[in-house]
Amino acid sequence: MLNITNQRIKDLRDFASMKSLDLTLPSRENKKKVKILAGLLVVVIFSLFLPWTQTIRSQGEVTALRPDQRPQTIHSIIAGRIEKWYVAEGDFVARGDTILQISEIKDEYFDTMLLPRTQMQVEAKELTAESYREKVTALQAQLQAIRQNNVLRLEQAENTLKMAELKVQSDSIKFQQAKVNFEVGKTQLERAEQLYKEGLRSLTDLEARRLKFQEVQANLMAAENTYLSSQNSFISSRINLNAIDNEFKDKVAKVQSEIYTALSSQYDSEAAITKLENQYSNYQSRAGFRYILAPQDGYLARAVQVGIGETIKEGAEIVNIIPENAQLAVELYVQPVDLPLIEIGNKVRFIFDGWPAIVFSGWPRISNGTFGGKIVAIDQHTGGNNLYRILVTEDPEEEPWPKELRMGSGAEGIALLNNVPVWYEIWRQLNGFPADYYTQFEKDKIGAKKE
Repeated sequence: MLNITNQRIKDLRDFASMKSLDLTLPSRENKKKVKILAGLLVVVIFSLFLPWTQTIRSQGEVTALRPDQRPQTIHSIIAGRIEKWYVAEGDFVARGDTILQISEIKDEYFDTMLLPRTQMQVEAKELTAESYREKVTALQAQLQAIRQNNVLRLEQAENTLKMAELKVQSDSIKFQQAKVNFEVGKTQLERAEQLYKEGLRSLTDLEARRLKFQEVQANLMAAENTYLSSQNSFISSRINLNAIDNEFKDKVAKVQSEIYTALSSQYDSEAAITKLENQYSNYQSRAGFRYILAPQDGYLARAVQVGIGETIKEGAEIVNIIPENAQLAVELYVQPVDLPLIEIGNKVRFIFDGWPAIVFSGWPRISNGTFGGKIVAIDQHTGGNNLYRILVTEDPEEEPWPKELRMGSGAEGIALLNNVPVWYEIWRQLNGFPADYYTQFEKDKIGAKKE
């Protein structure tokens, strides 16, 4: 045991008869086991330094990238009663194809002559508006004639006033002349009476002078009367001039009032025409809503409303349609703790329901049955499940997705992150540390190395 001698007990004694001693000797099988364990230990140690791709796994479903290419429900814009179905579930419909026909259930739309009668109302209102426009035109012409007539009447009145003023001046001169003649006649009569008293004039001369004085006195009174009459004519002319102006203002105000009344009626008629035209357009559009049309090319998935004679409400769901040739994408939901590791353009591997796959999370290159994807959108806010939604489309550099893939199919996404050694990944998992991720600088550096 201490190797202090070259003599071996097994050389001196036969251990075959001593089973307990024979068991202490190493056998060839034990040596093989030691070698196998040593080899496994070497393999394990070597495996700890192999590269491992960190991943984030998430469940999702197949959808369409564009909102207008996703499955949608066709609704009824108006309330009605189902009269006829033109398609069946699973049929392909092109945009504008008729899906079903409904009839009206509201009494205000029962009239079969609703559109022609509404059009007749529109035409009647248009004639009314046209008559008011003609009336406004006539009143404006009348107003123009009144203004022109007023100009002439004012000129005539001004001329009459001027004539009256001149006549007043003329009669005033005549009146002054008559007063001078009266004074002269009075003086001559007094002188004639004095001469008669002195016997220098005869009685005949005195009587002739008295007759002459009476005539002068009559002329004075006539001149004064004429002068006062011309003054009254002048005042009447001024009153007439003012009356013409006031009469013109009254007529203009009356005609303008009638114009405004006609304009108001015209505008009311035009407003009624607009309302009736709007109503006619609504009736016309509503008639088109009695036929439910396909909004785009696609396949009918499920009819929500069924049967003939069933009534539906406004905005009720009728049938589901799945658009054709939609660009497929996958909706994945990741936890907020993993969101900083996700960026637009990151690679994702998918396992689709119905397509078997053999997956090695750490070595995606040797996985089989998975399909590649590329992140194109990340929501800025969490949904009701407190998870962030990301959209992943087909990676053009990878194998194309199956043609038989349909929207709504389940998908399990594996987001590929950084490459680390196996021992580091085990250490990270045991400590619960988050995964690493590439920075843009590292991505550019890796891309340069590949090139």
